[in-house]
Amino acid sequence: MVAGELVQEHLRLDNASEIDIKTPVHNGVVLTRDQYSDLTNGAAHLTELDSKALEQEIPPDENQAMLPGDEKCIETKLFWRRFAVLAVFSLYSLVNAFQWIQYSIITNIFAHFYNVSSDKIDWLSIVYMVAYVPLIFPATWLLDKKGLKLTALMGAGLNCVGAWVKCASVRPNLFGVTVTAQIICSVAQVFILGLPSRIASVWFGPKEVSTACATAVLGNQLGVAIGFLLPPVLVPNTVEDIELMGHNISVMFYGTAVVSTALFILTVIVMEDRPPLPPSQAQAVLLDCAPEDYSYRQSIINLFKNKPFILLLISYGIMTGSFYSVSTLLNQMIMACYENQELNAGRIGLTLVVAGMVGSIICGLWLDHTKTYKMTTLIVYILSFIGMVLFSFTLNLNRIYLVFFTAGVLGFFMTGYLPLGFEFGVEITYPESEGTSSGLLNAFAQIFGILFTLIQGKLTTNYRPLAGNLFLCVWIFLGIFLTALIKSELKRNNVNMGIESKTLQAVTTKCLSDKPTNGATMETSVSFSQETSL
Repeated sequence: MVAGELVQEHLRLDNASEIDIKTPVHNGVVLTRDQYSDLTNGAAHLTELDSKALEQEIPPDENQAMLPGDEKCIETKLFWRRFAVLAVFSLYSLVNAFQWIQYSIITNIFAHFYNVSSDKIDWLSIVYMVAYVPLIFPATWLLDKKGLKLTALMGAGLNCVGAWVKCASVRPNLFGVTVTAQIICSVAQVFILGLPSRIASVWFGPKEVSTACATAVLGNQLGVAIGFLLPPVLVPNTVEDIELMGHNISVMFYGTAVVSTALFILTVIVMEDRPPLPPSQAQAVLLDCAPEDYSYRQSIINLFKNKPFILLLISYGIMTGSFYSVSTLLNQMIMACYENQELNAGRIGLTLVVAGMVGSIICGLWLDHTKTYKMTTLIVYILSFIGMVLFSFTLNLNRIYLVFFTAGVLGFFMTGYLPLGFEFGVEITYPESEGTSSGLLNAFAQIFGILFTLIQGKLTTNYRPLAGNLFLCVWIFLGIFLTALIKSELKRNNVNMGIESKTLQAVTTKCLSDKPTNGATMETSVSFSQETSL
């Protein structure tokens, strides 16, 4: 949650112009009375007055946090249930991603079965991106106001409903029904894509949060990988036998529906909003924020005033939109260069995503160990550009096994970038809601994905795949420069490592929240430390 007016409920002021608030005590470091921390709607400016606090050695097993204005210590603890929550989320995210890509990887087969053009089959993938943009704001509002469990149930439930509707669309004249089913699944995706960073922050400790986020994103990537692999196997190109083709499509749809139903039941049983005790000091601080003090509108305003986050929005949108475009058009690119290679097109997509899954886990472990968010993000961005160039110029060399290699290189870095963007966004926007920042990142990814898919698709159809791929290369190259301009302030990590014990100043000012607070609010001036470079 955004700690917009975290300290206000602890204020006891009549006409005083100075406010005394107790700040967190960390490992025996006791702060003076005029030291306090205030998170004014997430816009925190820190001024460091005591550099000795930075020199305190922070033991790795932090398990207590003192909340502002509280006299008692709040215990932090990790629960085994966090692994079950992460596993269930990853699995139903997997199924949703599978349903996204299952049409486009065998575009020619579905186009023949429903007797429509390949462009209309492409829209079954693009609809995921179109639905996300207008629905992201109500979805993130629901996450922030009603909690993780209800949002997860919405995602898993709609995913299940969409899968069953698809089972009723297996007839050549029912293309409209399968479009309706895909729209339902695309709405489910809105309640899924923004959850990895929220689950990681709310359930996992500071030394495992990036790995947890990468694992949650990995579930979605694994779904894309299976979506590349299974449809060409389950639905072979039996052009001469439409009934057999319909039977094969039906088997795929019914299998997806059964798995979706089982995962929805598991979501009802396993998913909870948060553990009984916070997993980190950063979460312990945010827990003290009263729900009625939270302003979703102010949170959005704060995020759009955050210049580093705006740069990350654009650069993340470019990279992830490029991945969406390549995934959607992969079948068409391979078929344009290699005839009758539907199976290999799926296997190349599998190679791309599986390599990205490995990259995601490695990047998550690396971030948990080093906390070098900007440096890692920039290096991965540069290597993704190199991978895209290699993939572009080796695609039409009539060496399909070389395409397997270059697709793996591209996927390792391009797909591995996805959790990096989530975690970097949470760091530079703390204490704003993880769901809101992740939702905006995904919204920009969908916008760029729609534009890139449409433009690259036209270039691929009217010219050749190389023209469309070079179009993406130019944009990714631009994203490198945008990433380099991002100012890295690791706000969440600083709180977890005890930076909250610096001396802060309070002044009487106009209230920035939507609620009156006796004419006085807290305005902080905090100088966050920059990330350490190697």
